Amino acid sequence: MTDLSKFDPNSVGLKSNNIFGLPFSEEEAELVLLPVPWEVTISYRDGTSRGPEKIFDAAMQVDLYDPDVVDGWKKGFHMLPIDKNIRKKSDFLRQCAQLIISHLVEGGVVSDNEHLNEKLKEVNEGGAMLHSWVYEMTSNLLREGKKVGLVGGDHSTPFGFIKALSDVHPEFGVLQIDAHADLREAYEGFVHSHASIMYNVIKEIPQVKKLVQVGIRDYCDEEILMIRENPDRIATFFDKDIKEQQFEGSTWKQVCEQIVSELPQKVYISFDIDGLDPKLCPNTGTPVPGGFELEQVFYLFKTLHKSGRELIGFDLNEVSAGEHGLDSIDGIVGARVLYKMCNYMVAK
Repeated sequence: MTDLSKFDPNSVGLKSNNIFGLPFSEEEAELVLLPVPWEVTISYRDGTSRGPEKIFDAAMQVDLYDPDVVDGWKKGFHMLPIDKNIRKKSDFLRQCAQLIISHLVEGGVVSDNEHLNEKLKEVNEGGAMLHSWVYEMTSNLLREGKKVGLVGGDHSTPFGFIKALSDVHPEFGVLQIDAHADLREAYEGFVHSHASIMYNVIKEIPQVKKLVQVGIRDYCDEEILMIRENPDRIATFFDKDIKEQQFEGSTWKQVCEQIVSELPQKVYISFDIDGLDPKLCPNTGTPVPGGFELEQVFYLFKTLHKSGRELIGFDLNEVSAGEHGLDSIDGIVGARVLYKMCNYMVAK
């Protein structure tokens, strides 16, 4: 049991402690966060592999009082150290992926190029390795009785975690907040692409009974077809439809209740930061006009919690400081999203 008698929640966050300046070790914390510094298959702008460290730095500025979950932090949150070997592997394979993407953009065919074929194989093997590593790390934490959250990285990173949860929970739903549907099959030839994460979840993890997507506003014909052909497993609340409902008189409360009603009792949240309005995440990998204010998403979380559903895990992905470094708002917004998700994860 952590001795909090000398900890001042009103004081400055100490980096000598852990995430949010909290003084909890891994053993003492009820909730453990796994940082995954990986962005191999990103198709536009980079920087998300540095997301976990930017969030950690900005988290020292988050005040601990949360009116929605008062004193949730006292349950203990702890972020594991960033694995530099994983980040190094990501940096190397990112260069391989860039060669492939550049070739495709110029109209080239990868299968006609022996060198690029080898690079593609290497990238796909790296993605499989990453998923196995995440699976083992999160499985071990779950066996220890920990609640777990994942901090990416690009949106391919949580597959192994969702797989680990499927070993524990025979049936659950995924609430995906995102600008993109992520239902492409092996996008750009990358089996474990950030744009293929939910395709892979639907195809490979039958324990996920329902995928509920919210805020989607950038998608292709292939993804629309998959949504339409799987009405029992996929419910998509497109950003356009949500906005039009509100223009015509529906309240955000009513929309949130519709969203939550599609979910089973146990829920995993997958939060791609680009689900927000780009002004809140200007450096994210693939920003798209539209999206949510932060308060809207927090109200959705509150509606989910009030419904009595159980939050069994979450990920936060695609946070990037980009070229503006510490001067950007991305890490600050990411840290506040993470804190709210941590609090709801331990809320009764």
